[in-house]
Amino acid sequence: MKILFLLFPLIFLLIQGAAGNIITCRRKGGFCTIGRCRYPTRAVGRCSAVEPCCIR
Repeated sequence: MKILFLLFPLIFLLIQGAAGNIITCRRKGGFCTIGRCRYPTRAVGRCSAVEPCCIR
């Protein structure tokens, strides 16, 4: 039960950090995708730990 008190702040920090990066990715004209960027696109940043920001 004590571990839940440690997990909640971590989850909130991850959500908060991901929201700001998605906005900056969209401002650059990019989009977030899971995994890697496919061929015609290239990575220009990170949306989260597993999502790169891809741009055409």
